[in-house]
Amino acid sequence: MASRRRKDRERIDPAVWKRADMRAALAARDISAVFRLLQRMGVSQRHIASLTGQSQSEISEILAGRQVVSYDVLARIADGLGVPRGSLGLAYDDETAALLGLSQPIPPATSADPPPDDPAHLVTYVTGLALGAVPVDPESWALPFRLSWTRPPDRIGLSDVERLASITEQLRAADRQFGGGSCRDAVLAQLTWASQLLRARADEATTEALHHAVADLHLLAGWTSFDLGVLGEARRHFARALEHARYVNEASLAAKALYCLGRLHLHHGWDVQALRLFQVGQVAAQDSRHGRAVAMMHANLAWAHAVLGDGRQALACIGRARDEYGRCEHEPAPGWLSFFDSAELQALRGMALAHLPDPTPQHRAEAIERFSFSTAVRGDPVARSRTFDLIALAWLLIDNGEIDHGLRVGHEALDAAAAIRSRRVVDRMAPLRASLARRRSHPDARDLANRIATLRP
Repeated sequence: MASRRRKDRERIDPAVWKRADMRAALAARDISAVFRLLQRMGVSQRHIASLTGQSQSEISEILAGRQVVSYDVLARIADGLGVPRGSLGLAYDDETAALLGLSQPIPPATSADPPPDDPAHLVTYVTGLALGAVPVDPESWALPFRLSWTRPPDRIGLSDVERLASITEQLRAADRQFGGGSCRDAVLAQLTWASQLLRARADEATTEALHHAVADLHLLAGWTSFDLGVLGEARRHFARALEHARYVNEASLAAKALYCLGRLHLHHGWDVQALRLFQVGQVAAQDSRHGRAVAMMHANLAWAHAVLGDGRQALACIGRARDEYGRCEHEPAPGWLSFFDSAELQALRGMALAHLPDPTPQHRAEAIERFSFSTAVRGDPVARSRTFDLIALAWLLIDNGEIDHGLRVGHEALDAAAAIRSRRVVDRMAPLRASLARRRSHPDARDLANRIATLRP
């Protein structure tokens, strides 16, 4: 009893959540802003950590700008601080809660919500609004609408699957141009809908096509999660994509799922695991008989071998990737492999060469040439990949003694990064930051380093 009374005293005053600035931060799910506002009110990091069940290091990371996108973490923060779940857009009706697998569905909204469902009330409200008799509350615009899910059809055909695949491609285009933070929530919502279609009746061809489409959507959900640093969910989506691929025996999809998992591990320094995933993926790529899948795996194996210090294997894989792609460049390939084009191949060749354990001047010059090519041919539709290439090109040029050229490219990379919501873009700045740190006496290098320090996903 005493501990319960102590816990109640530690709770945040509920009036805090009604403040306009706090309501806006909650509606935007900007947990960093929420924590900063609490600190201004005298709530310590330790107190926040105690209430939310997080470590103080996690609180510090969030205050420093780390995004919180996981539903479970958002719910834990809301419940710990005493935030009404609806303020964070987490309050679902019973049907949606069951659909998402919540153990205790949240009760529906109360009369505090505007009741436009009553036709007479709605007419009175909009009439008063149009004539200026009803005041407008701009603060309410940031509050999320309640979710209302449509029921999936009982039977579907190929046109339904084609429509789903088309939407996935549109979302993938947004991810490539603006980063995972621009579209991840939309991808997850689409995936929730698409997963329900698996229960619908369909003929054999439609069922197989649907598994392809759902697997591809899981790949996109995983990739946008990876792009934002939400690794646990990314792995689960990639694994589920692999399950669907194996269920319909589509080896090229399996290869893509293993490629995605390998890239996640390579990005975070789990190099041995990444190499193993790419090797398993190479088996699936060979089984698929798609030369583009085989080339994709060899190119990524080259990068992994280089990072692990095996220059001989890295160079061998570069050669295999180049030869395989040359044989299949003009052959048709599934949509999930279309991203692997000549620009992607050149960028991966450059990355492998740049990470060789003992690169020769010729290797370094060739890496610069590869990235110069890829940045020249990639445009806005793949802005994130082009930004990666610009970052790599900048640090290679600076390390090669071409400082002024490298700094110009670095500023171009920062200009591009500002329009992209991607944790990976920030992470990829590490070699460039290290290169600039070795040249602190150069005023223009310090200027670029300061710009990098302010970059947020």
